[in-house]
Amino acid sequence: MEQTQQGNHYLITEPICKLLPKFAIPCVVSLIISCLYNIVDQIFVGNGIGYLGNAATGIIFPITVIGWGASLLFGDGAAAYLSLSQGRGDTKTVGKTIANSILFSFLSGAIIILICYLLGNNILYTLGATDATIGLARDYGYIIFIMIPIALAQNTLAAIIRADGSPRYAMMTMLVGAVLNIIFDPITIFVWHWGIKGAAYATIFGQFVSFILCVLYLHRSKTFRICISDFMPNWGAIKPIIPLGSSSFLTQISIVVITVVNNKLLVSYGALSAYGSDIPLAAFVVIMKLFQIVLNIAIGIAAGAQPIIGFNYGAGHIDRVKQTFKYVILWLFITSAIATVLFEGIPYAFIRLFGSDGELYTTFAVRCLRIYLCLIILTCIQKACAIFLQSIGKAGAAIPLAMIRDVIFLIGFSIIFAINMGVTGVFWAAPAADIVSIIITVVVLFRIWKQIDVAKTTEASISDIQILKPSHQGVIVAIAREHGSAGKYIGQLIAERLQIPFYYKEMTALAAQESGLASKFLSDINANSPVGMHKLYLSTEVIQQAIIAQEKIIHKIADNGSCVIVGRAADYVLRDYKDVVRIFIHAPKAYRVQKVMEMYGDTEQEGKKSIARSDVARATYYKNISGLDYGNARQYDLCIDSSIGAEKTANTIVEYIKNRK
Repeated sequence: MEQTQQGNHYLITEPICKLLPKFAIPCVVSLIISCLYNIVDQIFVGNGIGYLGNAATGIIFPITVIGWGASLLFGDGAAAYLSLSQGRGDTKTVGKTIANSILFSFLSGAIIILICYLLGNNILYTLGATDATIGLARDYGYIIFIMIPIALAQNTLAAIIRADGSPRYAMMTMLVGAVLNIIFDPITIFVWHWGIKGAAYATIFGQFVSFILCVLYLHRSKTFRICISDFMPNWGAIKPIIPLGSSSFLTQISIVVITVVNNKLLVSYGALSAYGSDIPLAAFVVIMKLFQIVLNIAIGIAAGAQPIIGFNYGAGHIDRVKQTFKYVILWLFITSAIATVLFEGIPYAFIRLFGSDGELYTTFAVRCLRIYLCLIILTCIQKACAIFLQSIGKAGAAIPLAMIRDVIFLIGFSIIFAINMGVTGVFWAAPAADIVSIIITVVVLFRIWKQIDVAKTTEASISDIQILKPSHQGVIVAIAREHGSAGKYIGQLIAERLQIPFYYKEMTALAAQESGLASKFLSDINANSPVGMHKLYLSTEVIQQAIIAQEKIIHKIADNGSCVIVGRAADYVLRDYKDVVRIFIHAPKAYRVQKVMEMYGDTEQEGKKSIARSDVARATYYKNISGLDYGNARQYDLCIDSSIGAEKTANTIVEYIKNRK
């Protein structure tokens, strides 16, 4: 217990101004390195081939982003799963899940190759290719596609390596690939005269080397081991990581949708202007690269703060939560303000960096750069606010806010403004989306900020229940129950009759001591789980910390001796223990509604809603912990209907336990 508290102690004691750089800087560097491949290609292609080359790489971009999203789905999911296993002290069985995440990432790339080659030019035209760019897009894309399976597997491996406690090695593998790309781009394009194909070959060479370095790490991994048999496809092994990586996947898919819509609008409305179809698309590709650099810095700062904010929020140190968030906003304001001054003051320098191909292209690109990035400071702050809300487990607000700027307003305004303003309207959509989305974000954040203030002083003392109760070796009764079935009261009766300790609220108090998190925060996990977003809520970092702490305490309680434990998936957590009796208490809905009305003073309608919400939240929690279905009779030693009365139910369970062989 002391070790766990010691391990996280610095998160609640070290000054934020020193703590934040330790977490944020590596995050920023990793994100910048990850986008170097595409940006470097863009620079050399623009200077060596011209704006048509930039337009061609922009056409391939959505396909690579889909692949990137798949790699994050499996990579971030596997990394989170590994971190959870490390927290529980159980990494012996994670090899199959990690191996399957790598395998499924690779297979996703293979599917992308198959689709792209089967559809051929059709998919490129759909993504915005014109007669002038189709040849270049095909030359570049068909080479890039060859390496997609390996590139996806490499990205998944990098996430796993970071979670294994080797972030520097993961960064090194990416950096080596990026440096090789930088070295070979000018050689293949300018020395060997391979044109846009040279840029593609340089990219896949760097990716392949990074992949080899990642594979070599598997022989020296710290907390897990993989054997060849683990790579046999197993849906059961991959299923737990899907919810954990879904947020990253959705973010990448939103980028694809935005890019495809904008590409089509730029080509269609550009054809009606003096600039033609290709100049607007080429300019947009360059501007998005600059946007990506600044946004990655912002996301790196905000994501780096997540462990600090999440742990302090769970521990009830609200002042440190607010202080960290204020530092994040200050850093974002300074960096994005500097970027804005540079973009508005010397836009030509940035456009020229990616090549300049005539006055018409340069004039259009400079003008649109100033328009599109004029309010990037609001974009950065809005994204940081969404990440902050995710850090404190507010997935119900965080996920919509993360998507609202891009998926709703940016796409909507792009279409509306293009219709009314022509091709430049697509670029004016960005600042308009920034203004509307930041207003909504501030309103949501202000409400949640007030809720945090209210919760600040609610944590009660736990000094009266801070030690395990005396016990002896014997049966451990793990009770799962439906809301309104009187399961907690029945558990108390069973404990009294067997003369053994009873654990319910005591569990969360002990878990609070184990983890440093606040006991009220731990006890309210399911109560605060947002309807319709239970899986995303449970996958947030601070909630996963709480779940790990609870599982550790359940093990400690069971190791202490005979007892009754109610809730928190104890039946599954103690699956490897002997002398555990798993009980599921249920009752007809009408009976449960009546009980809820009696216990909480709810109306009948309120009781029905409370039961429906609680049933879904408990089922999702159990699924998150075990991967199994809540209430499945096969998982329990005894399922019993408590509508016969609490006393009779308790007596029946006690008799079953006494007569059990």
